[in-house]
Amino acid sequence: MLPLLIALALPCSQNLPEEDVHELLRGVSRITPEVMVVQAATPAVVYIETDAYAETRDFFGRLRRYRVNGSGTGVVTNTKPKTKKPSMYKVVLLNDDYTPMEFVVHILERFFHKNREEATTIMLHVHRRGVGVCGIYSYDVAETKVVQVVDFARKHQHPLQCTMEKE
Repeated sequence: MLPLLIALALPCSQNLPEEDVHELLRGVSRITPEVMVVQAATPAVVYIETDAYAETRDFFGRLRRYRVNGSGTGVVTNTKPKTKKPSMYKVVLLNDDYTPMEFVVHILERFFHKNREEATTIMLHVHRRGVGVCGIYSYDVAETKVVQVVDFARKHQHPLQCTMEKE
């Protein structure tokens, strides 16, 4: 197992004696004998395994990558956080034999902001094929639309079913 190395990244303008560095690190649990001071744009305390990479967050929440080679020198590089797009969900209406077509058109206009022509086209697709996509949204928005449609249908005593499925 590689020894753990604590690094204290200080602004380039600061030059602290070793005693002050140890004083700054007093609150850190598991202090090891090896302490390294590296020059960085912002102050940060990081934990590094020697001869490896370590990713940590500085005091400002930014992701930092540190690389320490065998000689004990460190390189600080900024990395951009990797974000991925949220999963999208289709909101789907299911056909039934009891809900009036005009009510389905009204639902599409009211909750999915479709114009009369688009709403009629989707309603006919649901009527003929048994299922139709009303829109594609993030999880939270899709879930809200499903609940709104089902609640509105129940309030008006219609058995209309609305679900969501991952795209």
